[in-house]
Amino acid sequence: MSSSITLRHARHLSSATSSNTTISISKAKSKLKAEHDPDKALEIYSSVSDRYISPLSSRYAQEYTVKRLAKSHRLSDIESFLESHKNSPKITQEPFLSSIIRSYGVAGMFDHALKIYHQMDDLGTPRSAISFNVLLSACVHSKQSYCEMGSPEMAMERLKEMEEKGVEITIVTFTTILHSFYKKGKNDDAEKVWNEMVKRGCGPDVGAYNVKIMNIQGGNPEGVKALIEEMNDAGLKPDTISYNYLMTCYCKNELMDEAQKVYEDLERNGCNANAATFRTLIFYLCKKGRFETGYKVFKESVRVNKIPDFNTLKYLVEGLVQRSKLKDAKGMSRTVKKKFPPNLVKAWTKLEEELGLAKVETGDNGGQ
Repeated sequence: MSSSITLRHARHLSSATSSNTTISISKAKSKLKAEHDPDKALEIYSSVSDRYISPLSSRYAQEYTVKRLAKSHRLSDIESFLESHKNSPKITQEPFLSSIIRSYGVAGMFDHALKIYHQMDDLGTPRSAISFNVLLSACVHSKQSYCEMGSPEMAMERLKEMEEKGVEITIVTFTTILHSFYKKGKNDDAEKVWNEMVKRGCGPDVGAYNVKIMNIQGGNPEGVKALIEEMNDAGLKPDTISYNYLMTCYCKNELMDEAQKVYEDLERNGCNANAATFRTLIFYLCKKGRFETGYKVFKESVRVNKIPDFNTLKYLVEGLVQRSKLKDAKGMSRTVKKKFPPNLVKAWTKLEEELGLAKVETGDNGGQ
């Protein structure tokens, strides 16, 4: 069955499905996890594709579908499936386009991932470290040969071959090699690649600096601060990812006041907290027993619609109950049940019962 026929078939089936039975997005994701027939996976995805609001939920469903097609070696169908997403008005949203790049990486189709990355300007999609990091991830998933090189000499030789073939050597290529060496713990080799990148006048940019920062985020916070200052001195604007790494570094070194300061200064630094910001800070605040502060951060995450994951919030609500902050715990529980998908609401309701929150009256001041 050809790509176009497959997709038309899927859309026909999805129309029939939606006319008879409308399934929820969470139900579609559950069905995709269990479905191994690629045509049926396409049918399930298409039946709810116009109702996805969250880029994250859309990404997961899209990747499940691509994995089913990839397992059957239907690469042309994957291309038709993902390229059709470029017709969506959401294509101008970077998270939406990034999900296409990521899915190509999952399928091992890095050339396609790189192609759509280069099309971002034409599509009117803003480009930032978000899409770059997704492209980097796609490259690693695709197991590109220059990611697997064992020495900077071999990597540089590969770059020379690419140049001879007329392939443009970009900051993306250098940063991919950097990531590979840092991941393998070969810091000295990574520094040689960094120096070569600078020598060629090919960056570094914010994405490259973030890869370097990522490598030292568990060490001395001063090292991360120095790299952020270096970025500023070079006329580059550190992004949320940069500051998240600094905040995480402070957290891992149990310097929670400093970590909170990084979080509080995000807006002043021209950045907005993302889901990772809230997840990390709340987790470490709870770890240090600062549950009341964690609750305040949680409320801010709700305000900006960046609520953390189930396990992080479980840690927080358990701490609030332990501290007899029952009113806060109950209020948090009500909010979580409004925000979580049905499958997690069921698990949260069970947790609520285990903690005795179901019996707490709204007017209970929880010892406050």
